[in-house]
Amino acid sequence: MSYIIDRRLNGKNKSMVNRQRFLRRYKAHIKDAVTDAVNRRSITDMERGEQISIPTRNTHEPVIGHGPGGKQHRVFPGNKEFNTGDLLDKPQSGGAGGSGSGKASNQGEGEDEFSFYLTKEEFLTYLFDDLALPNMIKKTLSQSREFKTRRAGFVSEGTPNNLSVVRSLRNAHARRIGMTIGKRKKLKELQAELAALNPTDDDQRPEVLALLEQLALIEKKLKTVPFLDELDLRYRSQIKVPVPSSKAVMFCVMDVSGSMTQDIKDIAKRFYILLYLFLQKSYEHIELVFIRHHTSAKEVNEQDFFYSRETGGTIVSSALKLMQEIIDERYNSSEWNIYAAQASDGDNWDDDSPQCAKILNDELLPAVQYFAYIEITPNQHQALWEAYTGLLKSYPHHFAMAQIRNAADIYGVFRELFAKDRYQEAV
Repeated sequence: MSYIIDRRLNGKNKSMVNRQRFLRRYKAHIKDAVTDAVNRRSITDMERGEQISIPTRNTHEPVIGHGPGGKQHRVFPGNKEFNTGDLLDKPQSGGAGGSGSGKASNQGEGEDEFSFYLTKEEFLTYLFDDLALPNMIKKTLSQSREFKTRRAGFVSEGTPNNLSVVRSLRNAHARRIGMTIGKRKKLKELQAELAALNPTDDDQRPEVLALLEQLALIEKKLKTVPFLDELDLRYRSQIKVPVPSSKAVMFCVMDVSGSMTQDIKDIAKRFYILLYLFLQKSYEHIELVFIRHHTSAKEVNEQDFFYSRETGGTIVSSALKLMQEIIDERYNSSEWNIYAAQASDGDNWDDDSPQCAKILNDELLPAVQYFAYIEITPNQHQALWEAYTGLLKSYPHHFAMAQIRNAADIYGVFRELFAKDRYQEAV
């Protein structure tokens, strides 16, 4: 029996194969730890790795050991206190205050935690596991600025690390056949003539000697044909080609009026950060549009969207109208995949809520792939929720709404809105 051990190391001198096997084996425990980390993190900490701890008992593996019995002789160097035959007291029950964390137990079993670090890519993979953007239909492909290296056949010049041994030997074999086919044919003819003369070992007939001389000359010429020539060498060609990617835009709409307390704004910020990271996993290139509104709406950059403060009343339709104007000016719905998410406490002028539902029904929802509305309030639903409820029946696969009561609900609501088994996947 042979054992093959893969000792290839990654950049940090850790076995990548063993690490991936470990992550697959304890996937359930790691996903629970990642979920806890999401609830603890601040907005600016979402785009980094995470120190994960799982109970040691969950990492135990079966081992084979020797059973009790027999006599053993051991030599421990540095003994200055005991001699052969000394009797030693048994350890006191309950332990004697070791260096581990936690309190002593009379059950004979403690619980330590095994800690390891998840990279940013691994953390996001577990964070967005089983999620997908709904109705992610790629309408058009455009040439991106990113390039990837791909194979493009073989060339006669290159670096030694790109040498194709199989292709080079194949060329060498074909060259030898082409260069020697005439000589081998002549060799067979001479051998047939010599066999017809039926020569002996000491045959001195002139015609026999002449044939032997010609045979020796042809065999010498065949041996001079090189086994591998520089002309036979072939190298794998690598070229850079543009990578096509779908065009997508994500609209982030948030209420920043006076009714939005700082706690509500923080929850909204966390939801958008989570959504932003999810989009980075789904698309290589995506454009983001940030729209803030109170009584009036304004397109802002990411910094102002998350950290600027506003006061005043709330007119939600101003943000929806601005979103429609931006779509008409910059994002043709026949060329772009358009997604939108709106965060609000639900407070709005009573006369304006029906207007918001009308704008969504007539203008926005027919143009977008998906629109998600989250209402951040610990109490009962507000007027905007009631106005949006009727849209669920008309657009069950393009519109969704959910309520967030506290920060701990963000991840669960996010998974519910973008669950893979609830909506059509990309094709």
